[in-house]
Order: sequence, then C-alpha cells, then structure tokens
Amino acid sequence: MKAVQARTRITVKNILFATDFSPAANAAAPIAIEIAQRYGAKVYGVHVNRFDDYTAAAPNAWAAMAEAAEKETKEDAGRLNEQLQCIEHEVVLGEGNIWEVVSGLIKEKEIDLVVLGTRGRTGLGRAILGSVAEQILRQSPCPVLTVGPHVNLWSDEYAKMREILYATDLTADCPTAAPYAISLAQENQAHLVLLHVIEDAKAGDLVDSPEVVDLKERKLQQLVTEQAGLWCDPTYIVEQGPAAEKILDVAKRRHTDLIVMGARPAKGLATHLNIGTVHNVVSQATCPVLTVRG
Repeated sequence: MKAVQARTRITVKNILFATDFSPAANAAAPIAIEIAQRYGAKVYGVHVNRFDDYTAAAPNAWAAMAEAAEKETKEDAGRLNEQLQCIEHEVVLGEGNIWEVVSGLIKEKEIDLVVLGTRGRTGLGRAILGSVAEQILRQSPCPVLTVGPHVNLWSDEYAKMREILYATDLTADCPTAAPYAISLAQENQAHLVLLHVIEDAKAGDLVDSPEVVDLKERKLQQLVTEQAGLWCDPTYIVEQGPAAEKILDVAKRRHTDLIVMGARPAKGLATHLNIGTVHNVVSQATCPVLTVRG
C-alpha cells in the first residue's frame, strides 16, 4: 500500500456540466460553478436533445417541426448561458445519444471533471439523463461528481468544504481516488477522514477484534505521508457492516461536505467497495459524491 505524496495536486482546468434542466441538474449547477471559480476552470455546459425523426410526420409538418426545434435550441442555449454567466463557459447543445455526445466532449475538450445531478431515489436507473448517469459513472475516464436528491442546497458556507471523507476497501496497492481526496483536502484546507468498512464477514471471523481493526487502521495510515498528515490532520475510521450504510452514517454524523470513492472499470457498476455501494451512496448521500475510476 503506497502513500500518496503530499506534493500531489489535482488540476481542474475543464469541467463538463451535464444538464436536462431538471431540479436535480439545477441543484448541481452551483457546485460546478463553485469548483470552477476555486480552480480557475472553464465549464462546458452540455444539454442533449433527443433526435427528432421528421420522416414519422407528414411532409407538410416538417417545416413547423424544424422551426420548433430551432426555437427550443435557442431557449436551451439561453438558459445555460444565464446559468453559467458568472464564470468562463461554453454552451454545447447536442442531439441524439447522450452518452456519445458526453464521451466525445470529454475527449475533445480534455475534461478533468464531470458534474451532474441525479433525481433517482431508488437507483441510478432513474437518474438524470436516464441510464446515461450510470454510463458516465461506469465509463468516464475522468472523475465524476454526482449530486444526489438528498444533497443540501449549496451555499457559500457549505462550499468551504471543511471535511472530506475518503472511503476505500484497501484492495488497491495505490488507490486512484486517494490523490483526489488528499489534494482536495489540501486545496480547501479541509479535514480528511479515511474510512474502511469491514463487510461480508464469515461466521467465526473476529473482524471486530482490536488486532484486525488496528491492522486496517495502519493500512489507512499508510495512504497518507507524514508530510501530508501535517496539514490535513487525518482521522482514520474502521467500521464493520454494510459498506454503503456505514459510509452514509459516518458522513451524516460528521457533517461531511464531500465523499470520495474509487470505481473500477467493469461490467455493471463494480467499485472498489462492492457492486452496490456507489449506487446506494450516490442516491442517499446528503453531500456530493466524487467517484474516480481506476
């Protein structure tokens, strides 16, 4: 288990804010703006309309449909420009397959962070942009900041990001999400909490024994160099039980401002924690969740 060097700093130059203008997406906009202001980044606001197949309508209706589509496009552009007017931004309006548009922009614009909101309370299948939220979380080559339906309204006080919770299952030798958690803690002068949850214990396993807890805590400590520990004043927590439940519980009782987790590229929504953890944390967390694919 390798420690993350204190000098590691994550740069955010280009942010993609995906929106369908729903209340969930609107709740995520101030967060994208705040991060852009803090890092001096440019925001690409993207909205994708469905593809209208004119051939399904009578030929004499095509002109009216085209006119309505053009009017809608102008209105969408105006709404995004107004939403992002206080920062450097560019409005991108696409048509057709949403994930294809988003993934193309991630590559073309060299996006460092994707920000989106999700209204789904029972899972990512009901998330903003439909099932595309799941595609973004599972396939995005850059980190994704998801704002769930229970996230408190963003405010200047909340944006100070006083505490960051990094949850890990300790399986990776050098967790890809750890540098983001540590860098964000440094950038925001925030307190860093590192959490490991022992779950799926077999009968007879002494997972709650002092020796096991101490071993897991030492592994968490190994992720943070002595130098980094001087300025982020880390707290190390080892819990036992369902991972998502414990992550949410720790975040709630500590009034965490951001949860950071790793996600492996795989079929379904497999993560560094387990297949359902990101799903449950994103949909129930009262603060934004940053997932980093590794």
